[in-house]
Amino acid sequence: SIAHYPNRVIDMFMDAVPWTLGLLGVSFVISFFLGTLLGALFGWPRAPRSIQWLFPPLITLHAIPYYLLGLVLLYLLSFYVRWLPSGGGYPRGTIPNWSWEFAFSVVRHAILPALSIVLAQIGGWALGMRAMMVTTRGEDYMIFADAKGLSERTLFLRYAVRNAILPQMTGLALVLGYLISGAVLVEIVFQYPGIGTLLWRAIRETDYFLVQGIVFFSIVTIGLATLLLDIIYPLLDPRISYDRKR
Repeated sequence: SIAHYPNRVIDMFMDAVPWTLGLLGVSFVISFFLGTLLGALFGWPRAPRSIQWLFPPLITLHAIPYYLLGLVLLYLLSFYVRWLPSGGGYPRGTIPNWSWEFAFSVVRHAILPALSIVLAQIGGWALGMRAMMVTTRGEDYMIFADAKGLSERTLFLRYAVRNAILPQMTGLALVLGYLISGAVLVEIVFQYPGIGTLLWRAIRETDYFLVQGIVFFSIVTIGLATLLLDIIYPLLDPRISYDRKR
């Protein structure tokens, strides 16, 4: 590192990685499963009509950048009602340790940035899953399964959701690949000690080696995520095979 000599880039990077993976990884996975479940229900004609009112507000929240949504949540929940801390990964003056008290404080500090990401992402996953459910409903195998008299649960889970979720898995793998670069603005807004904050600090201090290291590891992570998707995709969709035998 130029600005923090003699600290090594790899050491600074590895110190920030757990914070980014813990915050963004959990947030994106939660938003994926909630958005996919709601999208499947939105696109299913026999789903309860009471949940349909959730679709417009979720799409509206999806149109708001999560760092801007984070500022709103920061004002409401931290400065107005004072329920949650305003920023940081843990209280100032605290030495990181493996106690339950420290773990609770870390979770409490992560709620606001995680909530801003989850609320902004659910609508996108729900919209994509809803579109795939509408397309899947018109497939021949769905019509045939319905004609056989299969139960509603079987039609929904084993036929509709199982096939409609495949494009969602592709999107999840690509999103997870970008986690290592961090949600820069979210981490800056909440002063969260992750990769995004580290990258912003490196750019501000013109620490070119640190910037290059973060970008390099981001590229490697995206490549590994894509490779992992190619490996597990045949397990998710039996119609796909890499066997050249005919």
